[in-house]
Amino acid sequence: MVSDDGGSKNSLLKKILGFGYWVQGLRCFPWMAVNFYLKDGLHLDPSSLQILMNSANLPMVGKPLYGVISDAVYINGQHRIPYIAIGVLLQALSWLAIALLPPSTMSIPVISLFLLLSNLGASVVEVANDALVAESGKVPTTSKKSETSSSSGQLQSFVWMCVSVGGVLGNLLGGMVIKRYSPQFMFLSFGILLVFQFFVTVAVREKSLNLPKSSSSSGIRKQLSELSMALRRPEIAYSIAWFAASFAVVPILTGTMFFYQTQHLKLDSSVLGISKVFGQMGMLVWGSVYNAKLKSVSPRKLMSMVQATTAVLMLSDVLFVNGTYLKMGIPNSVYVVIFSGLLEILLLFKALPFTVLIAQLCPRGCEGSLMAFVMSSIALAMIVSGYLGVALASYTGVTGEDFSGLPKAIVIQAGCTVLPLFFSSWIHSDTRSPQLQKQKNKKKN
Repeated sequence: MVSDDGGSKNSLLKKILGFGYWVQGLRCFPWMAVNFYLKDGLHLDPSSLQILMNSANLPMVGKPLYGVISDAVYINGQHRIPYIAIGVLLQALSWLAIALLPPSTMSIPVISLFLLLSNLGASVVEVANDALVAESGKVPTTSKKSETSSSSGQLQSFVWMCVSVGGVLGNLLGGMVIKRYSPQFMFLSFGILLVFQFFVTVAVREKSLNLPKSSSSSGIRKQLSELSMALRRPEIAYSIAWFAASFAVVPILTGTMFFYQTQHLKLDSSVLGISKVFGQMGMLVWGSVYNAKLKSVSPRKLMSMVQATTAVLMLSDVLFVNGTYLKMGIPNSVYVVIFSGLLEILLLFKALPFTVLIAQLCPRGCEGSLMAFVMSSIALAMIVSGYLGVALASYTGVTGEDFSGLPKAIVIQAGCTVLPLFFSSWIHSDTRSPQLQKQKNKKKN
């Protein structure tokens, strides 16, 4: 009976996490509409669009604070589910406001405020969900290495695939819906889904999720102290530093490429949607392959391989922009769907082995704080990357009408992508937890 009850609780946890991460992946649906709304409705140029979109991610930088609060401050005896509900509610309010307010009231400052509010809610939800994954993915320190690796990677792979499925559906629907309906319709549809998620979440009690026993609220000061001690561990600090830097030093050109594909090449929105679907399918396949074959491979080797592959594919974009593939008989739409879709998402392939690594290294009790710090570091790195992309476009003379400098910008981008490979030794290569390593060292002595 006990095992059956535990199994049903684990099943409920997977359902809650699966639905939450699926909705998280589906966020690309309204955000695709935001791109077209800013370009066609508010008439932003590529640099302004990219600056606004990256600045909207600023709430993501506050994730360590949200993580510390969720670890330390309990609401009605719970410290994960209530924060998921609050975050979902903030997102629902922001998207419904953008959808229902009169268009005449929608200026750049107003929509920026609502996008910030949406990302604030998304940040809180992601922190709580990531903490649930880290907590439930913990294994006893007496487990064998193979058991540890399997337990730590299985749930991460599951939620990774849920995000990917949500991304596939969101991009596929987004590419089709944006042709037939207004962006406001897409905002309204996603807002209604979030309202449904809110009511599903508040109906769940945290004690029914079979989470590891933890002490009651330990106080924010103590939680900050534990986070600080965790970050002083070299295997954690250096791994996070490399991972964040591997994003920050690469100038992204998303705004420029969006204008190049829609304004210069006149590609249909459905092509862009299918392109993103192809990228999400790649993530889904990667999650399945990792779960089946690659969990025992060193995280350092996997992440370095992804970084190098990304740099090579970036150089392929130079041939695309120069028209080489078109001369070879490959239509622009085919290249965008296959290669651009995969390239846009490829750098994120590093996230799966990295989150498994950090979940193993994370000390018990500060899962929310540490995972939030990791995600905050990535968010800040992506913002820096976006601003560097704007600077790179300006340096190479790329505008909404002139793309002659785009090949040069892509070559510089590829060169920057290679840089993190020179200090990949910062990535911790042993996926065993520190406690297991200490036990092994004691046996040797």
